[in-house]
Amino acid sequence: MFICISHGDNQSFLVNTDCPVLLLLSHLRSKVGVPTTDVIDLCDKLGTPKLLFQVKTLRERASEFLPAPGTYYVCRVDLGTPGTAQEQASRTFTPLLKDPSAALTEALRQHGQHPHRRLQRSLKAAEGRRTPTTEALPAGTQAQGASMEHPRGSRCQRLPGQVVKMSGSEPERPQFLFVKALASRGRLEAVTQQMGYHPRYLDSFLKTQHYLLHMDGPLPFDCRHYIAIMAAARHHCRYLVNLHVLQFLRAGGDPQWLRGLDFIPPKLRNLNEINKILAHRPWLITKEHIEKLLKISEWSWSLAELVHAVVLLAHCHALASFVFGCGCEQEEGPGGRGSLKPSPPGNQCFCEAATGNGCSQELLRINRKRSLDSCMELDSLRERIQRIHVETEGREETRLLPPDREEDTDGEVTGAANLACYMQDPDFGYQDFARRDEDQTQVFRVQDYSWEDHGFSLVNRLYSDIGHLLDEKFRMVGGLQSSAMAKRQGCEPSVFKRGIWNYIHCMFGIRYDDYDYAEVNHLLERMLKVYIKTVTCYPEKTNPEMFDRFWKQFKHSEKVHVNLLILEARMQAELLYALQAITQYMVS
Repeated sequence: MFICISHGDNQSFLVNTDCPVLLLLSHLRSKVGVPTTDVIDLCDKLGTPKLLFQVKTLRERASEFLPAPGTYYVCRVDLGTPGTAQEQASRTFTPLLKDPSAALTEALRQHGQHPHRRLQRSLKAAEGRRTPTTEALPAGTQAQGASMEHPRGSRCQRLPGQVVKMSGSEPERPQFLFVKALASRGRLEAVTQQMGYHPRYLDSFLKTQHYLLHMDGPLPFDCRHYIAIMAAARHHCRYLVNLHVLQFLRAGGDPQWLRGLDFIPPKLRNLNEINKILAHRPWLITKEHIEKLLKISEWSWSLAELVHAVVLLAHCHALASFVFGCGCEQEEGPGGRGSLKPSPPGNQCFCEAATGNGCSQELLRINRKRSLDSCMELDSLRERIQRIHVETEGREETRLLPPDREEDTDGEVTGAANLACYMQDPDFGYQDFARRDEDQTQVFRVQDYSWEDHGFSLVNRLYSDIGHLLDEKFRMVGGLQSSAMAKRQGCEPSVFKRGIWNYIHCMFGIRYDDYDYAEVNHLLERMLKVYIKTVTCYPEKTNPEMFDRFWKQFKHSEKVHVNLLILEARMQAELLYALQAITQYMVS
């Protein structure tokens, strides 16, 4: 639903296309500062105008003309003489950019010389691009509480009787999100399936992650994915490493970098220290670590780049906890946890309902090994790796394709690279904050530095709009319905969730002066506390039995809710320490 609008001197902002075209144009005029007398339009990166100025009614939605995600440029449209035949036949599109590329300018000039199809034809094409609505789906997926695949695995599997409850106010939201994922990859990612139990949160999570990885920002796209690889490797999370290795190559990254930290630019390699500290003992980060990154002459980071990198690191560390906590990182193979199990007709999964005739044999074949990209991308990956094999000499060349990276009968990559090459000091891990040396660091008091009063404004100033997206995500997880969980624990939902949140922060040395920590032992049973601490501090040690053993009487969705709280509380804890260190550097 969100697209990026670019204008002026490399200025950009996000807009939601789930609105009438006329309302969007009005907002653009106000945001960009265009007089109401001027006609404006948007064009894509190829210089194709979207003809929004032809829309005359409020019935037409911007999402029909502007596929999301994407980047669009604001253009001024100069029409022919009003009241003459030239008014619509002659047009000039001028991009409102300080330094538009020659290719963009030429493409817009060509479109102006050859008038576009009429509005009716534009709408017809836009109609074909619309995301299927609930009316277009079979009846089995329209009802509230429609059956979906069981989210514990990466496959189209479900347990008998498991149901995903839709939010009453917007039941179509998860369908749109899932259909989009199925259309783009032919399958649903394991993380998306898990979060599908809480569609409002999933929507917020996907917006934030897309903005971090794919929208305009201080860091190049390939560097973003490599930073994500470094972060996931600290917790030995092959699921995320596999995902970002292929996205790194798709973004044009140098395959040589996949040989390990010794083969990447020093600027990226210098990030390893704060990656290690944030992942395991964030209370150790100081302004000296920040100063070291910002003051290294040739390989120095800017403040904006560093904030972008820190948010990425915290995001991937926390997401690794969620991946392990919900069983997305799992062994695959015949009879393994990830194997596909047949479902009776009454328990039809979502993608079966969406296709109308069940999961096709092709989709089942694709899903057998949880591939992360298409066969074409894989062929390209093989060619690029082979090319480097020819160019390099010696035994080191074999490191490009690690031994544990193999192919199955479908020709899909099933393993990640040797994760040790992506990290240094692998023995550095979590240490109980309560057992630290007393003179090492002090307790972090939220009353002195909080996300709401300090962190939000700093991160939003240095990395535009990310603060709003993160804040929405933090608030969203706190607003998820949890009355059943709290009722079984004999307390109010807000009290129960605050107990989990504060317990996680307490493990990282963050304290709230207005909270009675004796409540934690009263609210959280021992098995739940063991589970939370393991997923938060040592996620790679989590096993499926731990997930099954805690809260046996609770629903799967309630357990996922706990993991969402762990994800967000851990991410906020890392951000608080990192942003406090940046603030101390800026004021010193």
